[in-house]
Amino acid sequence: MLKVATVNVNGIRAAFRKGMDAWLEQSAPDVVLAQEVRASEEIAQELFGDDWQVAVNVSQLKGRAGVAVAVRKSSPWHLAESAADTVPVEVPSDGGRWLEAVLTRENEGGKEDARVRVVSAYFHSGEVGSEKQDHKMAHLERIGHRLKQLMSPDVSSENAEPLVLVGGDFNVVHTERDIKNWKPNHNKRAGVLDEEIAFLNRWGEQGWVDVVRNLAGQVQGPYSWWSWRGKAFDNDAGWRIDYQLATPALAELARSQQVDRAEAYNQRFSDHAPVVVSYEI
Repeated sequence: MLKVATVNVNGIRAAFRKGMDAWLEQSAPDVVLAQEVRASEEIAQELFGDDWQVAVNVSQLKGRAGVAVAVRKSSPWHLAESAADTVPVEVPSDGGRWLEAVLTRENEGGKEDARVRVVSAYFHSGEVGSEKQDHKMAHLERIGHRLKQLMSPDVSSENAEPLVLVGGDFNVVHTERDIKNWKPNHNKRAGVLDEEIAFLNRWGEQGWVDVVRNLAGQVQGPYSWWSWRGKAFDNDAGWRIDYQLATPALAELARSQQVDRAEAYNQRFSDHAPVVVSYEI
């Protein structure tokens, strides 16, 4: 099994101070796709520790965004390569980040028997009627071009169909089932705008599978983000904005999903909860 968690850590140093290490031990993912790392690769590596191989794509803006891929060395999987510049950043204020990494697994004879490309992605939160929203929409457009490329067989080793996973904080809900309070937010707040949702629809038409929705079925949630303010967490007034999008061949191998929601408000290490999926590869 390949167990992958995606989580917006809301600052990795703060997350580890608040108990992210305990979650890593309990959940035991093979791979962590982290967003809003807000630290260098050296700092992230030190925090994860010696049993992890870590790659980071930092933001151009100090203290902002940044994404990481961390692979547990004691798992059968290894970080073969990573590339931070696949999706170019066109403006200095662009906070959206993208990091691709190729994972490989070897059989007992030392020969590679599996290869999966994973992406840790962070998309803008945006703000209606502002320049931030313009940057978000431009970034979503660039992402769409890359997703189309990733669906091509020649991107993923020798597989007839590519095994590619894009995980991260997309900052966009897809349907009414992905947000507790749809009507007060729909077309009023960034993340719930029809023009943003259109991108998720388009990617689905390309063949990308929303793995959590596919496994969970047409239920409300499961949410992955709750505001720090008020009683949003206690009342489960959340948003599902953290995704694992997979190519069809990989989505067919998904066996289970869970959101590692903290038991209480004061036990959270981030305002996002890790979204964890196990793939039988």
